[in-house]
Amino acid sequence: MSSKISVVSARERTPLDPSITPDQINRLVESFYGKIRKHETLGPIFLKEMGEDWSEHLHKMKHFWASVLLKTGTYKGKPVPAHVRIEGINTGHFHDWMNLFEEEVHAIFTPEAAPLLLATAQRIAQSLWFAMLADPFSNPPARFGCA
Repeated sequence: MSSKISVVSARERTPLDPSITPDQINRLVESFYGKIRKHETLGPIFLKEMGEDWSEHLHKMKHFWASVLLKTGTYKGKPVPAHVRIEGINTGHFHDWMNLFEEEVHAIFTPEAAPLLLATAQRIAQSLWFAMLADPFSNPPARFGCA
């Protein structure tokens, strides 16, 4: 299994921003999950779910973000069912995740691409929050992460 993504597409697709590259996505996933692994609240949750070998998850996340950001169509998973089964998640975990993610995005992507990527991540986080924690009368936090 390759540890890096590459862009192979039968059709022309428009990326979220023209400055985003597969290398940036690889770096984002590697550095972000390196920080997750060490995080006091998120690390144990991920460790419980994935054990010590995170390579399969990282591979999957590289393809997920390439599909979202570069429109490669290489991700074929189902994120909602995969996350709904995880026990012990709360709204604070979404904030922690987004704070770490935002730091990495600003460190890796251009000032033009970063806000687009973060807005997309916010929509994904809200969708997962609804699936995992909401009841019919819930409203997600307007924004996960820091200001």
